[in-house]
Amino acid sequence: MDANSLADLKPVVAVAQLTCTADKKRNFETCISLIKRASKLKAQIVFLPEACDYIGETKQQSMEMAETLDGDVISKYRTVAKEMNMWLSIGGFHQRVSDADSLKVRNTHVIIDNSGSIKATYDKTHLFDLDIKGGVRLCESDYTIPGSSIVEPVLTPAGRVGLCTCYDLRFPEMSLALTQQGAELLTFPSAFTQTTGQAHWEVLLRSRAIETQCYVIAAAQTGKHSDKRSSYGHAMIVDPWGSVVAQCHEGADIAVAEIDLDYLQKIRDGMPVWQHRRHDLYGTINVQTKGRIESEISYRFGQHQIRNSHVFFKSALSYAFVNIKPVLNCFLCSLTLVHVLVSSLRHAKRLADLSQPEVSDLFTAVQTISRVIEKHFSVSSLTVAIQDGPASGQTVEHVHVHILPRKPGDFPENDDIYKELQKHDEDMSVTSLRSEEEMLKEAESLREYFS
Repeated sequence: MDANSLADLKPVVAVAQLTCTADKKRNFETCISLIKRASKLKAQIVFLPEACDYIGETKQQSMEMAETLDGDVISKYRTVAKEMNMWLSIGGFHQRVSDADSLKVRNTHVIIDNSGSIKATYDKTHLFDLDIKGGVRLCESDYTIPGSSIVEPVLTPAGRVGLCTCYDLRFPEMSLALTQQGAELLTFPSAFTQTTGQAHWEVLLRSRAIETQCYVIAAAQTGKHSDKRSSYGHAMIVDPWGSVVAQCHEGADIAVAEIDLDYLQKIRDGMPVWQHRRHDLYGTINVQTKGRIESEISYRFGQHQIRNSHVFFKSALSYAFVNIKPVLNCFLCSLTLVHVLVSSLRHAKRLADLSQPEVSDLFTAVQTISRVIEKHFSVSSLTVAIQDGPASGQTVEHVHVHILPRKPGDFPENDDIYKELQKHDEDMSVTSLRSEEEMLKEAESLREYFS
């Protein structure tokens, strides 16, 4: 296979379906057999369903069988991921709470990378409670502690994955929030009941795909788990147009599909709903996120990732960060270099790609940050610039605004700054870039103005 053919290869993901019981060993063996099948089909990530560790026959049993993240079940999956060079989504794991007095567990979605490291965990936030007077009572809150936050999308070989679990599917705000944060795939590992599955499963999955223009991957429990419980199944993968591109057969099964992010972008460009949202009418979704260690959280900036530790300002739709390769030397402070950037939270290549609320938020942020830059560096002038398109010198495919403090005589000719802007990031060798210590120090000092 030549280099061009390799470049055309698209990542493959696999979605799994099985019938778990209270037998942990048997459940694990079934999952491993499905993972091996997925490996033969060249999948890079396997998505397992909710409760893939076990489904207890009673609430008491469900709590007693729970483990910690460093227990036997997750440890074995980490070993498998490393040995098979494969990412795994453990869609629902009964996590024992460290508090010895607690009588509940957490329903934890675990992402493991191909080195066997845990990349992210998400605790299910929406709990399914069904209590029909004189009839069925199925209340997850009886034995489960709800999560308190959304986890930022995880960067994987197939794209940025937004983590959800089962009942979260019914709350479109969560899917929209994850997409706003850069998700390209949404995953809903589930154990839908027969009744709700027949009526709503495919409709909801396709709806989430269409409204977010994301791939949706939904692993599922299927069949009879015990005398009291059974699940609908029909694990599937839906593309950003809302078409079901892969679906499991009855029983334990695996289905695979290619992830084409160029196709995703084509859909978003052709149907630009994110530009047409009327935030002035119904507001925005402000997300309380939690996930990886604070220093590991990152923001998408075109082809790059910006560390949370380099961000000093964040609004509803924009954020600002220090620059790894600035234009100007700092002339009035102990910091080595000065040059900050303000960008939209949502990935948009050009200024015209932003919605009206995003434009308003971006330039309100620029105005607010400009005042701080003038005060912090004791200057009375700034250069505020946008390079909008390749011919203007834009190299990062994400709309952003440069803010640079100015003083008289900092360039022989004032307009030389635009020449420097156009070529300042041509040399991105390690020796030309700022140190991590410099960037952290500057971000920390600017962050204090907004705390």
